Amino acid sequence: MKKRVFWLVMLLLFGYIVIQKIADGPPNVGGHTETLGEATEVEHQSIQITKDQIYQGDLLLVNKEYPVHEAGVKNDVVRLSENEELLQGYRLQDQRIEVSESVAKKFLEMIKAAQQDNVSHFILNSGYRGKEEQDQLYAEMGPAYAMPSGYSEHNVGSALDIGSTQMKMERAPEGKWLEDYSWKYGFILRYPKDKVAITGTEFEPWHFRYVGLPHSAIMKQNNFSLEEYLDYLKDERRISVTNDGKIYEINYYPVDQEMTLKVPIARNYEISGDNMGGVIVTSYVNKERRSE
Repeated sequence: MKKRVFWLVMLLLFGYIVIQKIADGPPNVGGHTETLGEATEVEHQSIQITKDQIYQGDLLLVNKEYPVHEAGVKNDVVRLSENEELLQGYRLQDQRIEVSESVAKKFLEMIKAAQQDNVSHFILNSGYRGKEEQDQLYAEMGPAYAMPSGYSEHNVGSALDIGSTQMKMERAPEGKWLEDYSWKYGFILRYPKDKVAITGTEFEPWHFRYVGLPHSAIMKQNNFSLEEYLDYLKDERRISVTNDGKIYEINYYPVDQEMTLKVPIARNYEISGDNMGGVIVTSYVNKERRSE
């Protein structure tokens, strides 16, 4: 009698466990993370994309084939010598040097970080160049060392020629530190030694370009030049990455006319053209917030 009661209790217990498993649903095998496009309970807002947005933003490709459009020039260019709060930890080669204010703030943040590693002999040799200055430089240095007006990243306002007051950048601690860590602050070494065949420009250890996070991190991790990264985005169309406590989704869209896109209201987003025919929408949310 006791055995029958025991087995009856065990049978009832087993049935309860099975019912609970069915109610709970299947386990989340593989740790799949819901992407922006898969979210079903997120409110979206519509944003308008115009053709002009192809030609503005931090990810513009500027070279011999793709010139700067007027819309691509940064609208917050300032003269650094007139803004003391932006002149800390480095010298200016020329008191007339100008650069995008937002880029200058990121540069200052990067310089302060380098100082924490006892790397501190920085000098800024060039920033934004207007049409006349670029034409003059091209006339003086020729096509081997300069680009004609409109075809240089310096005509945008987000490129910096950074030097060392101690020695040439290819040997200086400043050059090594920037090559290793500038990506953390949204900058890339624009013309690396191993990418000459792709960029079409000789190695320039002093030329750094602001593209922003997480793009600089992805490029560093994959050893991408800007050309390679934009091709990668165009092929993949959508990628998701986590960097510094934020979950990013990056979407590429070809643009041949005005279009409407939907982005989650709860997310921050940035839009940049590629200067070739498409836009990149980068949306992000804090990891802690996403996990709530």
